[in-house]
Amino acid sequence: MFSKETYVRRREALKKNVKSGILIFPGNKETGMNYKDNWYPFRQDSTFLYYFGINLPDLYVVIDLDEDKEILFGDDLTPEDMVWVGATDPLAIHAEKCGVAQVQAMSKLEGFIQKAKQKGQALHYLPPYRNKVIIEISNLTGIPVDEVDVNKSEAFTKAVIAQRSIKSDEEIVELHKAVNITAAMHRHAIKNTKHGVTEKQIAGELQAIAIAGGGNISFPIILTKNGQYLHNHATQAKVQNGDIVLCDCGAETAMNYAGDMTRTFPVAERFSDIQREIYSIVLDAHESVVGALKPGYRFRDAHLLACSRIVEGLKGLGLMKGDTHEAVNAGAHTLFFQCGLGHFMGMDVHDMENFGEQLVGYTDKVKKSTEFGLKSLRLGKELEAGNVLTVEPGIYFNPFLIDSWKAQGKYTDFVNYDEVEKFKTFGGMRVEEDFLITTKGKELLGNPLAKTADEIEELKNA
Repeated sequence: MFSKETYVRRREALKKNVKSGILIFPGNKETGMNYKDNWYPFRQDSTFLYYFGINLPDLYVVIDLDEDKEILFGDDLTPEDMVWVGATDPLAIHAEKCGVAQVQAMSKLEGFIQKAKQKGQALHYLPPYRNKVIIEISNLTGIPVDEVDVNKSEAFTKAVIAQRSIKSDEEIVELHKAVNITAAMHRHAIKNTKHGVTEKQIAGELQAIAIAGGGNISFPIILTKNGQYLHNHATQAKVQNGDIVLCDCGAETAMNYAGDMTRTFPVAERFSDIQREIYSIVLDAHESVVGALKPGYRFRDAHLLACSRIVEGLKGLGLMKGDTHEAVNAGAHTLFFQCGLGHFMGMDVHDMENFGEQLVGYTDKVKKSTEFGLKSLRLGKELEAGNVLTVEPGIYFNPFLIDSWKAQGKYTDFVNYDEVEKFKTFGGMRVEEDFLITTKGKELLGNPLAKTADEIEELKNA
């Protein structure tokens, strides 16, 4: 946990933004993997952690803004419970560590909420993303299950987004840790992915590094020789010399802050000539965007800059043609770059995505697109000092998309399909790093990791 003062300060800032009513914070519960008592690894709700820091299941906190009361609801473990899990501090100690004055049994929660409802107090809750919590909110408030999402508090949600979007100095320390553990995972992958090993073997070794770092992976590891499929997780497939491997992975610290990086590298000692050429286009797009990052810069424009650099590079290889600006406006580049350039990162690897991409990554003036490619851009608004985000351009030769669009005659003014045919078995490439936006520009999170083709080859063969 951070200091008590950190959590108190965060809650005081939140109270000033929402002002009146009841704020309801559900903690997460243990969830059975394939039967009730065989649990998935427990992961506390990030907003609960942000305001209270208590990493235990089966808790609620309610803040009564009108009475200026904060109450932690939960039940201490019994001696019989401790037979299974060992000694655990009473909830009063956890409450004291985050500055919450009152602790009450969970059985008191429903009565408290009902009393507040009878008094006419507004009941504020965030968009729930777990079915159990949706049902609990329904039971506590009397709102029908299918209306729980409709009645979520936009004022509460926007206030939390505004706070969590700007990282404090102590959060940045944790994020540096997370990215450095992530970088260690990538170094291992680059050095140890050799002819004949399976994707899962390497992915398992990477998860071990994340766990040894004190936390776990921040999302399921993407490690594949079929990088043309954007979220292709590791399989039992063996990699061979001549393959390129895309590794997108991240570690989460014990404090639940995330890292998220991608490197693409050859299984053999060197990139082939064409692999190196495609990689250089991706890296150029990445570096062009990184050079432009600063407060006030609209991230949608960063995405479009990356798209333009990719089109220029592919024109140089004869895969695209025509005016670059027109090609990007038409969406022709999405044959090769189908996803968004990046996303916010913090306690969630896609930070606060449970609140909705429009609220988190856009504004009333900057709306999320519905167009193929742009609709996958999770962040489009102007950047602010204190934001933490990823930059991850890529080029992906998806044979199904190529065949489909060629048959439809799409974008023939900009795409040389005869040349593209030669790349249908190429795969995909991505480069991703994590950045803090500062008052003067940006700062790379974590220590630098091999990124150029030469650096990757040097690391691989060290």
